[in-house]
Amino acid sequence: MNTIGSFLLAVLVWPGLIVSALLGWTYLWMGRKLTARLQGRQGPPFFQPFFDFVKLAGKKTIVPVGVNPGLFYGLPLVAVLGVVFALALLPLPGNLTPSFSGDLILVVYLLEMPGICTVLAGYASRSLYGQVSASREAVMLLGYNLPFLAALIALAVQAGSFELAKIAAAPWSPVHILAGLAFLISIPARIRSNPFSIPNAEQEIVAGATTEFNGLPLALFELAHGMELVGMLGLFAALFFPSLISGGLGLVWYVLISLVLVVLVTVLAVSTARLRLNQAFRFYWLWGALTAVAAFAAAVIW
Repeated sequence: MNTIGSFLLAVLVWPGLIVSALLGWTYLWMGRKLTARLQGRQGPPFFQPFFDFVKLAGKKTIVPVGVNPGLFYGLPLVAVLGVVFALALLPLPGNLTPSFSGDLILVVYLLEMPGICTVLAGYASRSLYGQVSASREAVMLLGYNLPFLAALIALAVQAGSFELAKIAAAPWSPVHILAGLAFLISIPARIRSNPFSIPNAEQEIVAGATTEFNGLPLALFELAHGMELVGMLGLFAALFFPSLISGGLGLVWYVLISLVLVVLVTVLAVSTARLRLNQAFRFYWLWGALTAVAAFAAAVIW
């Protein structure tokens, strides 16, 4: 198969749109089901996230007065496309898309699109709740990206390249332990999970940045959320467990690693209370900075 065909297959099927949507709905269901069980409730059925998407997509979309329709429809679409193209570049089992110099930088940029689109959606909606949530999300972006970017740069420094394939092929070292810790610290905030669910605190700001969104645009934002989780877990598995996911049982190991992380994030969310914005920001610029410095020091030494 030629390069264009491989890329189209990666974008549309695996690890892109179709399979990542199914995985995203599965991970979201697991999180909701485990949360319910830990709280003594029944929880939703397996297909609930898919049913929610279909129900929202089938409803009539109402654009609020004064809101730009192009932004209202375009922002959630850009959020989904950003994650889809990021997933298509990840060196996951069965992905035939060739790696190229600097593809890590492009993947990071594309994975930032859901967060950026969420901020813009909050302000574009002209809703007070949306604007409050957008301002919180913007501040959190500055917080959780410190350990996240530091982890990736430390791995790139150790490998001497910003190419995903070369970083994945680098020998295991203490850099991976410290960078992995920094990466894991950023995941709960990136998916807006407790104790870092400040941007979408429903008790305070209704539905956050998407309060005024409905119908298909809201369905796409929810889809982007699930696929963003798949993208983060896929990037983690590709960079920190490349030997496991490149073997004959690579796909099985990839799913198992992802499921373990979903369980850990869910247990953390259930067992903790939501932090205030200043507390969350301080956490990332203190502990996130410490892990970042440790990862950089290890990368220079090793």
